[in-house]
Formats: sequence, C-alpha cells, structure tokens
Amino acid sequence: MGYFSVNFHDHANLFLTSGMFAHHDRQHFEINAYALAAPRPSALRDNLAANVSAFHQVHDLSEGDIAGLARKHGLDIAIDLDGYTQNARTGIFAHRAAPIQINYLGFPGTMGAGLFDYMVADDVLIPPEMRGFYDEKILFMPNTYQPTDNSRTFCETLTSRRDFGLPEDAFVICCFNNSNKIGPAEFDIWMRVLSKVDNAVLWLLESNALMTSNLRRAAQERGVSPERLHFAPRVSQAEHLERHRHADIFADTFHYNAHTSASDALWSGLPVLTVPGQQFAARVGASLLGAVGLPELIAETQSRYEEMLMHYAIDADARKAVTAKLAAVRQSSALFDTARYARDLEAGLQQIVLRHRAGQPPKDIRLPT
Repeated sequence: MGYFSVNFHDHANLFLTSGMFAHHDRQHFEINAYALAAPRPSALRDNLAANVSAFHQVHDLSEGDIAGLARKHGLDIAIDLDGYTQNARTGIFAHRAAPIQINYLGFPGTMGAGLFDYMVADDVLIPPEMRGFYDEKILFMPNTYQPTDNSRTFCETLTSRRDFGLPEDAFVICCFNNSNKIGPAEFDIWMRVLSKVDNAVLWLLESNALMTSNLRRAAQERGVSPERLHFAPRVSQAEHLERHRHADIFADTFHYNAHTSASDALWSGLPVLTVPGQQFAARVGASLLGAVGLPELIAETQSRYEEMLMHYAIDADARKAVTAKLAAVRQSSALFDTARYARDLEAGLQQIVLRHRAGQPPKDIRLPT
C-alpha cells in the first residue's frame, strides 16, 4: 500500500502518524510513502523514510505520472493523507493510483468526488443520522479515527508561567487551535467567563499581528481588558508540548474542533473541554475524549460547555480531580495505544483488500472493539 502526502516534514499529520508508521507490520505489509512536495529537512521525515519499505520523492512528476508509478509498484491501496488541503495533489487519484483508494486523516470530511472507495472514521464522527452525507464507504475504527504517537517527548527545559507572560495565580483557559477556528460563539463564552472570574486569562496560539490586535479589540468591546489575552508564539513540538502544563483547561472551538491540538493537549496532561457539532470536523474532540476515557468533558450543548468552563474556573478541586484522572488513564488509554491502533487499521485494510480480491464492492466496515 502507499501513503501520499505533501506534508512529510514537521507537520501536524506526521506528528500524529509517525508512531503508526513505526508500528506497521512490515512482514505482512509493504509500505510505500510518496512525497508530493519538495523535500524539507526534518527528523520526522528521516524517521518516516526509515520506517517504510520504500520512500519515493516524486514532487517533480505530474499527477498522472505519479499515479502511473504507483500502479507500476503494484499497490493494492492508495491512501491520500491530504484531501482538500493546502497544496494537495488530488488529481493523482483521478488517475487511479491503485484499485482501492482511501481518504484518510488530512481532510476531516468526505471528498464527495467519487475518487475514493473508503474513508477512515469512527462512530462518534459519523453517527447513523449523518451517514448518508458521506460519499465514501466508511472504515469505522473501534475507538477513534485519529492515530497518535506515544513516543513523543517533552522539552527538558522547565519553564514557569512567568516565562510566557502568564500570571502565576491565574486560571488559564488555553486554546492552541489555529485562529481561523475561533468563532464568535465560543469567544463570547470565553469573555463571559473572564468577566465573571477575576483571575481568569485566555491563552491563544499566535498567528499574526492582525489576529492579535483584532481579538484584543474584540475582548475590549465585550468589557474585558485586552491584557487578559495572552498569545503563544510557534515553537518546536517538544517545547509546545511542555508549555501545556501552564494551562488549566483547553477550551475547544465549536465548528472546527481541535484535532492534533487536542491530541497534543491530552498527551501533555491538559484536560480538553469540547461540545460536538454535526459535521466530522466538529466532532473530533468528542471522539478523542471518549478514546482517552474522559467522556465527562463532552458538553451536550454550548450552554452546558459554558457552565462546565465556569465550574472548572471557580472549583480548584474539580480541576485537580479531572487532571488527576487524565494523568491516571492517559498512557493506558486507547487513544495513546499506538501499536494497537496500527493493528486495528491493518485489520481494516486487510478486510478491504480481501473484499476487492473476491470481486465484492466496497461496503462499510466496522471493526470490533
């Protein structure tokens, strides 16, 4: 089988999949990686190349030629890790790179183009009432669709809140999602909590100067001092994981949840509060919290989300209890059992290939828990 991506470098998708690639059963699976963008030096890229059967640098080939090369390699399955994302080369799959094509991980939804036979999801992401809106057949993973890498390490440099401009005695609401995910509904809730809790601050991932000034102005318009918004610059993955320990709770966004960001927070020991929406991108937080063993942090509604955020803001014992529970279950949870995830995915792919070889059409596949 072959994995195709423009993001085989220090990118969120490779942070998630590196452990899976390391745990793939290469005695029974021949794993090809097709790098669709010009090479960028990266330890993650080097690790990937070491953990696959063959690494193909094909950025200078046309989409038709890449598909033709993949067919020459005799792939049973071509897996697109990008979907409709930046610089994606979806045309490869219009040329049919393999008899079976799968939409996986990079794009949180259906491709809707008839190019893909399957996509990887789970029962939380696609509940029965939403199944009809997906073009592909679904490989339902038993716990969560999202792979994780439980070998990721933290920066050894110990920091304090002061190093990040955060008050030492504050209740720190963190949201390290990209800024385009932040909508008015969740921002209004955050500002109402800050208005009611004097020592609360909001800690966001810094995107650009315009984003910073706009959100500080929006806070002021809602009666909150702009100085209570703090912005974290982009740093290395190890440093990013380490700084999560200075937050008290990760408050998720609504229409497009935290995906890799939620995984980062949970792996770092930071509880995530979410509310599921209707579409795939808005249900990832619930999927991950179920898999890590913290379903109590899934709010049924936005108003319940606000109530829960207020509860944790004013009740230090409740914060300590949920943080302690995450610490106790984190490493033993299904979410961070990287080897188990790889075996589950392989079992699903085997079923897909066996159906195809038997001349049977694609159908939904649900793996046992």
